[in-house]
Parts: sequence; structure tokens; C-alpha cells
Amino acid sequence: MATNDVRNAVDDDAIRLAKTLLRTERHGALAVLDPATGTPLASRVAVASDQTGAPLILISRLSAHFNALEADPRCSILLGVPGAGDPLAHPRMTVMARAERLEGADRDLARGRFLARNPKAALYADFPDFAFWRLSPTGADLNAGFGKAYLPDAADILIPADPDLGEREPGAVEHMNDDHSESVKLYAEVLMDLPEGNWTLATIDPEGMEVICGDQVARYWFDPPLANSDEMRVRLVTLHRDALAKKG
Repeated sequence: MATNDVRNAVDDDAIRLAKTLLRTERHGALAVLDPATGTPLASRVAVASDQTGAPLILISRLSAHFNALEADPRCSILLGVPGAGDPLAHPRMTVMARAERLEGADRDLARGRFLARNPKAALYADFPDFAFWRLSPTGADLNAGFGKAYLPDAADILIPADPDLGEREPGAVEHMNDDHSESVKLYAEVLMDLPEGNWTLATIDPEGMEVICGDQVARYWFDPPLANSDEMRVRLVTLHRDALAKKG
């Protein structure tokens, strides 16, 4: 794990913050290398994440960054939205990565997770000039605020893939939203202390789940993480009961 005089040792809090940025940001600044000049080129893109936490993007072949990634897959993406006050006081992270265009089953899984987080993208996701890409992290540069800089590596910010959970996730998410929307609302408003709203479940992975309401995205962390996909249903039922107990 790389460190230097101005970087802090990567601890559990830094890892949790890095993973939260990966899982909850709705857009980021994608930086690529212009194939004609080698000049860095940055553009805003909508993002989601796959089961491991790797960023997913949906871009058009008509864009400059699409052609740049085809020529050179090296890229980075800056995540983190400034809030009120000094923008440099808010957490942000640059993820260095190699981009891979997704096809077949990988593309279908990416499409499901991306549209769950960015439903308006369904209007153009299947246009022939659009494609889904995975940005596989090679490292990251996390700034949690003044004096809080870290250099997590890819193993710090990603989790191992669980193919079985990945296959079962879309059906579980649809089932929860269609048949147990009251549970999702309890997760969001009681367990996560979020404001009242039309919350829906977007994604589930071994370490947690994300709920969305309009432009709001929030993550709930499982404690402990799921050991396997068979635990998913039991955990969701347990969280429903925990929320009812907390609500009183």
C-alpha cells in the first residue's frame, strides 16, 4: 500500500468512505487520453457500480471519450459532489482504472444495475451507438477533507464478485419493490434515518444495498456482510423486523 509524507495510513474509516463514494455517486468526471494528441480530456458521465464496486458507465460512440477508451483503456474518474461552503472541504476520490467495453451476459448485468440507479437512461441505453463499460480500478486517491488524504489500492475499495448473488439480485430487487415496498420504506426512513419519500431498492451486494428516491441515493451497510446469496432473503426479513422494533 503506497504512502508518503502527506498521506495517512489507509484505515477502516477511509475504506468505508471510499466504498461509499464508489457506490452512491450518481455522476463523475471521466478523464481519458485524446488519441490524436495525448492530451487529457475530461467529461461528465453518469455512473453506477457492479457487484464488486467497480464503476459502470454508459456512453455513446459519438462521444470523444468513447473513441479515446477504444484507443487506450487507461482512464480515471473523479467522484464526489461538493456541498455548501468550501468545495475542497468535501470528500472526493479519483479512481485510476482500465476501461473494458461489456458484451453479452456481462453487458446485461451491467445494464440492470446501471438502470436501477439511473432509470432515465432507459430512454437511450439500447440505442446501437451506446455501450456499457466497466472501469476496473487499479488504485485510488482519496481526499476526505483537509489533512485527510489516502492512497487506497484496488483491493481496499473492491469486494470479491459473487456470481450467484449477481444472478439473483435483479429478481430480488424487483420482488422487494413490487411486493414489499413497505419494507424498503422502513429500511430507508427508520434504519437509515432518511426523509420520507418514495424510496425504492436499487441494488444489493454482499456488503450492503442502495435505496433511491428521485435524485437521492443512500447506502445501507450489512453488518456482517452476506456470506452467500442464500442469506439475502433472511437478512432482508431481519432488517424489516429491526426497523419495526426501532419504530416502536
